[in-house]
Amino acid sequence: MVSITKTDKQPVGAHYGWREWLAQRVTAVIMALFAIIIFGFFVIKSEISYQDWKALFGSQLFRVLALLFLISVYYHAWIGVRDVLMDYIKPTAIRVTLQVMVILSLVSFTIWSIAILWAQ
Repeated sequence: MVSITKTDKQPVGAHYGWREWLAQRVTAVIMALFAIIIFGFFVIKSEISYQDWKALFGSQLFRVLALLFLISVYYHAWIGVRDVLMDYIKPTAIRVTLQVMVILSLVSFTIWSIAILWAQ
């Protein structure tokens, strides 16, 4: 028979923020890499015309990278806003309502981003 002492007991479902911490770092790296790519584009092309910009976003690979960047921004924002709401909004009903509003906004932004990136 296995006995569980107080030191052996693990809380069910608790992650102590490890996933969120890692997600924030990964999304930050993705955003930084995309920013470097965009910065490089501006450095290489000193004069950028509409045609240059259109050609850049005409590339399927760049659209995917831009979408990855935007999803990273939205997820990064979700983690930050969720943590702030959890820390400072104590009434559960208000906090959950605000969290649902943020989630709906971020999902809408994601759909809108896809529509913009793949618009004809």
